[in-house]
This record gives sequence, C-alpha cells and structure tokens, in this order.
Amino acid sequence: MNRVQCGIKRARGFSLIELLAAAAIMGLLATVAVPFVETSLKRQKEQALRVALRDIRQGIDAYKKAVTEGQIKLADIDASGYPATLTDLVAGAKDEKNGGRPLFFLRRIPRDPFFTDGSAAAIDTWGLRSYASTDDKPAKGKDVFDVYSTSGGTGLNGVPYREW
Repeated sequence: MNRVQCGIKRARGFSLIELLAAAAIMGLLATVAVPFVETSLKRQKEQALRVALRDIRQGIDAYKKAVTEGQIKLADIDASGYPATLTDLVAGAKDEKNGGRPLFFLRRIPRDPFFTDGSAAAIDTWGLRSYASTDDKPAKGKDVFDVYSTSGGTGLNGVPYREW
C-alpha cells in the first residue's frame, strides 16, 4: 500500500530550517561579493582615468612639439608654446608648414570618470595646471601645461587621484 492509499499525505516543500540555512548561505555569499564588485568597478574607473590622462597629456605634448617645430605660429612671443585651453586640442590649429591645413590633437576631450556632476561638460571636469605654476600647487594660467583629476579620492594604489 502506498502512502496516499493509507490516508497519510506528506507535505511537499522546504522546512523553515532549510529556508533559513539557504538564506544564511546567500547572505554570506553576498557579503563576499559586494566588496569584490565595488573594487572591480573602482578599478574600471581608475583604468578610464589613466587612459584619459594619457590621451590629454599626449595631445598637449604633441601641440608643444608642433609649436617647437614651427608648425603652429604663436601669437605672443612670450608664450610657452602650450595650448591656451584644452579646446585648442580639439578645435585644431593652422599648420604653417602644410599650407594652413588644420592640425588636430584630440577628437574630443574625455571626461574625468571620478567627477561627480554628470551634467558638467567634459572639459570642465579637469583641473588645469599652467606652465608657470608649481607642481605642488597647480593653478590655471595663460596656458595648459598639464591636467589632473579634481577628485578628492584615493586610488587602490594609495595615491590620491589628484597626483596621477
């Protein structure tokens, strides 16, 4: 005789203890996974920051090299040879050695991935350092010698983003 014929019905499903054990295991896995995901997202942002800084700095250096080689004519004889604004890297400059054709150094200005205001223009997310300012106290000036992140955070390597 089977159980149904005897009138004994066994309830199907999980007991309360089984559900609590499964919930405890899921909670333990979540406490391990959340920091891993947060670290992974921070690492991705840091990689984007490295790439953006490298691209902008290479554009600034290429602009300075073009000035040094006489491809770009300076309006002011006392100028350092660095671009006056980051926009100059995107807008281009007249190539004096190539019939006045424009020289472009960047397609666009990348955003600082750690800048908190998403509505700000990409060009406004960077801190600018002029050629005349010191390394320890960067300040805006007549030109753009370098860029830095304005984020107050610190990287996974322990170095503040402002110093990258």
